[in-house]
Amino acid sequence: MLSYDFVAIGGGSAGFNAARIAASLGKRVAVIDGARELGGLCILRGCMPSKTLIYSAEVLHLARSARDFGLRVRGAAADMAEVQARKRRIIAEFTSDRLKHLKSGKFDLIRSHARFADAHTLVLKDGSKIRAKRIIIGTGSRVSVPPVPGLASSSFWTSDDVLSLDFKPRSVIVLGGGIVACELAQYLRRIGARVCLIQRSPDLLREHSREAAAVVRRAFEDEGMEVHTGTQVLGIRTSAKGAWVRFKQGRRTLMRHAQHLFNALGREPATAGLGLDAAGVATASNGRILTNRWQQSGVPHIYAAGDCCGPHEIVHVAIQQAELAARHACGLKGLKPVDHSLLLGVVFTDPQVATLGLRERELAERHVKYIAASYPFNDHGKSILMNANYGYVKVLAEARKGRLLGAEIVGKDAGELIHCFSTPLAMRATVHDMLRAPWYHPTLAEIVTYPLEEIAEALPHARSRSTKRPLRH
Repeated sequence: MLSYDFVAIGGGSAGFNAARIAASLGKRVAVIDGARELGGLCILRGCMPSKTLIYSAEVLHLARSARDFGLRVRGAAADMAEVQARKRRIIAEFTSDRLKHLKSGKFDLIRSHARFADAHTLVLKDGSKIRAKRIIIGTGSRVSVPPVPGLASSSFWTSDDVLSLDFKPRSVIVLGGGIVACELAQYLRRIGARVCLIQRSPDLLREHSREAAAVVRRAFEDEGMEVHTGTQVLGIRTSAKGAWVRFKQGRRTLMRHAQHLFNALGREPATAGLGLDAAGVATASNGRILTNRWQQSGVPHIYAAGDCCGPHEIVHVAIQQAELAARHACGLKGLKPVDHSLLLGVVFTDPQVATLGLRERELAERHVKYIAASYPFNDHGKSILMNANYGYVKVLAEARKGRLLGAEIVGKDAGELIHCFSTPLAMRATVHDMLRAPWYHPTLAEIVTYPLEEIAEALPHARSRSTKRPLRH
């Protein structure tokens, strides 16, 4: 029986980075991954392929909007075979790089699925066993099929299918209003499909503010997408002629038909089949592994990181969790838990939605006194000339000295702009600190100075500063 100091189950972002850290600390390490393709969800079926396709659709959208810029571009259309070929080339580069690191020899790569026989023993697919002193679970997540009437018995697409489309569908019903649903619904609409999105919650992107959701919805509807929120699905039926969804909205009962059905109702932890009971590892009702602030499960030598334990399905958080877990498992001192007060999130719709730090509802729940200020993109010089008029920048700061608490940006390149706040927030900077920096005109980034100035002027004992607000137009 092979024996290791540290074993990672799963070779995605969490498992790979945990193994990398443990190996660098001199431990004998193995990564166990039985997936058909190595690379993990982000590279193969998540972040990278989706953002590649979304950007292609954005270029197409700009080409079709050429007249808004005084240009003539005739016949702009998606060549879906070429779109997919480009995506495959890009993803192959990322996959090759990950595979090179997995096979670097710094740790053993075992191509198999594994399950627990007991808290220290893993059984591989061929029946052989591995003994490990410390184990981290990084098995990610999978598409969920919630108990919606008729869904389980229907034929539907998942995000995997949408990301592999080599043809333009005529029409698609999208079930869900979360990040994946919104990003890929807009992608489908922009490549030319007729899209109807049906969401149970009152707003799209329910984890975000209602204000942000309203901007995204307006953009969707302006692009010709049909959006229904606050619904209850009563029944789903599919056949060779397409999909029918019957749902209730308020007092009305509606029916929609489309060529295809896309189940974007979320993901669930991929922990089934791991034999967690045999190891004594506790999970929530949805299979999510319960962990403490050091990423330990209820069994102290078994850790978890990433989508399989949450609380956020974000790659950089999975990597932070995994690196922390590996260092803790290797006995390093002076560690700090992942700081979720610096949580950074981006939704790659157009307009994008980006958030950093604490949100208004969290501040209200904690009874924190704060000042909020926002400024719209449709009154900012650079965004106006780019015809990027949707959205706003909102800044949240502590009410006494103006220390930054959070930011929300909805608009063009929000995922890039939000990083203007990353270092200041981590350094516990104030709005005054940010305003000391130069902001070039005309740039998109200078829009963040307007809410900063407003907060600075609203603070007690506001002092005069030499920094002046950049020109708006």
